Amino acid sequence: MRIFTRVRDIISSNINSILDKAEDPEKMVRLMIQEMEDTLVEVRVSCAGVMAARKKVQRQLQECRDRAVRWEEKAELAISKGREDLAREALFEKRRYVEHADSLERELAQNDELIEQYQEDLRQLEEKLAAAREKQRILVQRHIHAVSKKRAQVEIRRAETTDAFRRFEDFENRIERMEADADLVNYGRKASLEESFKEREEDEEIEREMENLRSRLSKPEKRETSG
Repeated sequence: MRIFTRVRDIISSNINSILDKAEDPEKMVRLMIQEMEDTLVEVRVSCAGVMAARKKVQRQLQECRDRAVRWEEKAELAISKGREDLAREALFEKRRYVEHADSLERELAQNDELIEQYQEDLRQLEEKLAAAREKQRILVQRHIHAVSKKRAQVEIRRAETTDAFRRFEDFENRIERMEADADLVNYGRKASLEESFKEREEDEEIEREMENLRSRLSKPEKRETSG
């Protein structure tokens, strides 16, 4: 049966091995999950059909057993009435229903076996489906992480190759020049202050020399006056 062949293929499949060989593991696991879900639906429908058929066979079996009992009772009644010919016919009918009941019992056993097989397949399919969904969850998380990591790396590379850093460097250089200019202003002010004090010192020295000259020049005049 095709459905059992597909179930066997899914159950015996190695998810990890299949994904390792796939070019697009996420797409592959999605397809696997879809295949498992579709197969689960088919197996459930088939199992439900067999269970419904089993109930019908059970009703037929019980009916055959009841009829076999009734024909046996009729045979006993016929013998009690001295009608062995009718008793014999009744036993023939009884045998026919017994044989039919035996056939229905075999069919019922086959249905039970088939239902058990369906239920086991459903259990294994659900386990495989759960494993595939977990694998899908992990793959999605890894994919999201990989995309985020790649985006971050692209942004880093782009920042390194664009004018962003050069603009920062230019701004830093401009600030350094401003700081240097400020230092020069302060330096110029300091130099002017020193020059001012130096000029004052020089003025004082000149004044002292002037005073000395005046003193020397005034001495002879005093000598002439005294003579």
